[in-house]
Amino acid sequence: MKQYLLSIYQPDGPPPPPEFLEPIMRDLEAVNAEIRAAGAWVFSGGLHPPSTATVLRFKDDEMLMTDGPYVEGKEHIGGFTVVQAPDLDAALEWGRKLARAITLPIEVRPLEHGSCA
Repeated sequence: MKQYLLSIYQPDGPPPPPEFLEPIMRDLEAVNAEIRAAGAWVFSGGLHPPSTATVLRFKDDEMLMTDGPYVEGKEHIGGFTVVQAPDLDAALEWGRKLARAITLPIEVRPLEHGSCA
């Protein structure tokens, strides 16, 4: 089966208040349980704020290091889930369920598998 990255785009700024966030987290856990029960779950995780990022770029035989996100925008990747699915349509269905549960945009993208060694 192919693997797909489901990226969660969240707006910059402080997290929503608990009364707004708690039902979303319950819905998210229900979708995560469904993904696991279906045998599609591979890996998932949340990310610290973009301000904690460090970007490394190799240019002109030098390694440049920059604090913070590479691209400035109004949203950032706040978390992700990797699923295995027989095809894009099945992966998109998991993305739809995540988007409904957390009310944020989800990008679905196939992972390339190859040797890096």
